[in-house]
Amino acid sequence: MIRFDGVTKQFPDGTTAVDRLDLEIVEGAFTVFVGPSGCGKTTSMRMINRMIAPSSGRIEVDGRDVASVDPVALRRGIGYVIQSAGLLPHRTVVDNVATVPVLTGTSRRQARREAMAVLERVGLDASLATRYPAQLSGGQQQRVGVARALAADPPILLMDEPFSAVDPVVREDLQKEMLRLQADLEKTIVFVTHDIDEAVRLGDRIAVFGTGGVLQQYDTPDRVLSSPATDFVASFVGRDRGYRGLSFRDGSSVPLHPLSTTRAESATEVRLEPSEWVLVVDEADRPRGWMDVTGLEGVRAGHSIDESTAAGGSLFPEGGDLRQALDAAISSPSGIGVAVRRDGSVLGGIDATEVLAVLAAQRGTEASERSRAFTESGPAAG
Repeated sequence: MIRFDGVTKQFPDGTTAVDRLDLEIVEGAFTVFVGPSGCGKTTSMRMINRMIAPSSGRIEVDGRDVASVDPVALRRGIGYVIQSAGLLPHRTVVDNVATVPVLTGTSRRQARREAMAVLERVGLDASLATRYPAQLSGGQQQRVGVARALAADPPILLMDEPFSAVDPVVREDLQKEMLRLQADLEKTIVFVTHDIDEAVRLGDRIAVFGTGGVLQQYDTPDRVLSSPATDFVASFVGRDRGYRGLSFRDGSSVPLHPLSTTRAESATEVRLEPSEWVLVVDEADRPRGWMDVTGLEGVRAGHSIDESTAAGGSLFPEGGDLRQALDAAISSPSGIGVAVRRDGSVLGGIDATEVLAVLAAQRGTEASERSRAFTESGPAAG
């Protein structure tokens, strides 16, 4: 457990970065510190491993005041991942990952062997082990940074906006990888971000920090979205927090309908009315895009399929949530969302109005359950 007890950090210029922070992080939890720039979230995280000393208050890790622990010994049990990875440019990938185990006495040969296993765990091919950081993409560098932090198998992992410097597609892949790793490793993770969507997606619990380093709310992601504790939290999570909250609702009961599809090589044989759309799929039935009469005329005039199809919007993955289902429907140029199996092949079509009907049904069920619970907990009939 990590515990903040009345922790304040005030810098010499009089700036209060963290103001009387009380917070408990349970073992094995993925906790996200989120808030705007300058709200104290990074300062709070860095006080855990004594990179910054608090002005007052007490921070405990597993019941011990960190101020009483040698900082080097403390940091051996705490992995640290920063933005842009912070890799040593003159060392190969495998030696970057092996750095901490070698420093703590593991032989270089054994450390490299174990580093190869960690690289595989974070989804990096063994062929990258002998490359240098400059030879990697931004996403690969971040994976190496995570691998380096995990190499000594620390029980605690601190992550300071690790994915903010990569593009949105790579960022999403890294978030998926982080969730997979956490399900496998069950580390105590403290993750800092300014992105509420990232916080909602990753965190078991979210700590929302406000101006002046004041903790505004510490709760589960769905509670932060549905019941903001302060006006600041409501403003920070945004006016579309109800839409974000759909990510916590099961989408398995959304009806799926047959879709009109065609293979790319057969597109010229399609007959369409002006208002009709057809989904173009590849040889494995994976969607490539939607095509209407205009696109069909383009194909017949000699344009490629990719030039003649409209982007298909987002996809609803098998077993996904209501947010993914609704987004697939409303982002589709045809107005029909595309559901896909785990292998990417087309499963069926989704109608936005039916997604909303599922939401209404779920809310109705929840209201009935609350009413029944209230009745059962009330005074007995006399």
